[in-house]
Amino acid sequence: MSEFEKIGISAQLAAGLVKIKIEVPTGIQAKVIPLSLAGRDIIGQSATGTGKTLAYLLPLFQKIDVSKREMQAMILAPTHELAIQIQRQIETLSLNTGVAVTSAPIIGNVNISRQIDKLKEKPHVIVGSSGRILELIQKKKITSQTIKTIIIDEADRLLDDKNVDSVKAVLKTTLKERQILMFSATITPNTLRIAKEIMRDPEVITIAEDSNGRPDISHMYFVAEQRDKIEVIRKMVRLVDAKRALVFINKSDDIEETTEKLVYHGLKAASIHGSSVKGDRKKSLEDFRKGKVQLLVASDVAARGLDIVGIDYVFNLDLPEDPQVYLHRVGRTGRAGESGIAISIITKQEVSLIRKYEKILKINIAAKQMEHGKIVDKNKVHRK
Repeated sequence: MSEFEKIGISAQLAAGLVKIKIEVPTGIQAKVIPLSLAGRDIIGQSATGTGKTLAYLLPLFQKIDVSKREMQAMILAPTHELAIQIQRQIETLSLNTGVAVTSAPIIGNVNISRQIDKLKEKPHVIVGSSGRILELIQKKKITSQTIKTIIIDEADRLLDDKNVDSVKAVLKTTLKERQILMFSATITPNTLRIAKEIMRDPEVITIAEDSNGRPDISHMYFVAEQRDKIEVIRKMVRLVDAKRALVFINKSDDIEETTEKLVYHGLKAASIHGSSVKGDRKKSLEDFRKGKVQLLVASDVAARGLDIVGIDYVFNLDLPEDPQVYLHRVGRTGRAGESGIAISIITKQEVSLIRKYEKILKINIAAKQMEHGKIVDKNKVHRK
């Protein structure tokens, strides 16, 4: 019996997972799957890259009655990319397991009549934005009465002031006996409060990221004046020959300016931010995936749902206050058995944040400096 079968997954689904080289459940999967199969409402928190999508898709695949041509589940996602990513994962799972679950992406700023045509095919699952789904429910193109499972991905974002009303409005149109599952890498007290209002006695599952369990990520920092940070990253990118790196800054408003400065210094950089026109965002991501662009500049909000294989470096030009957000950022490198490096370029004032990360996350972030075209330990005595 496989490890997935031991936690309640069918032999057919488990065999399909073997085809995509997934044989052992992650922490979040091991805890969520049995409870989800038992019909419990769940709030699940774990870091990026820990397998949250499969944690909800596997039990969903098992529960969907494929003999019925009706909508049975709804997955709400805050961004176009995340919705498409989930849609692709459903298609991959269906293909490899032979479980004929059908789905359709229903997202805003896309031709609505094409989506209405898709809905006529009665997909089992719809994946998309609460705004567009609500619009189609109101147009009576989506019958939410047959929906038994609702998944809210990136819950802290979907339950924020901007999105919470449309999410609640969608939920109101569904049956009282539905099952709700919420997932996020970070769950704020506010998210928890709202979640408990709209769920039935939810089971809260928190998987503390074992930072020491990610020996594939090395952490280091360099101290520089604020005005010199761009110059430092320019030298660093060339020194380490970064082929594909994410550059994080705190404020979305600074993304464009930072990107322009990097380009001015001869680096191939592009940006993604919340207010990007969808086509621009898509092009930036495509160029980054294909290696036409080596640096992708983003804020935490803009990088939500971003899952790109082969990121070898994560640069922090600003540090987040929350250690979990730092972990969330750097977790985008060192995936799928690859190693990764997290480099923070900080001011003297930010050293205290580094100490805070080390203490709370139980990791070592090494102080480094550049010398004669090499990265060396800071304050090392060099003998001639």
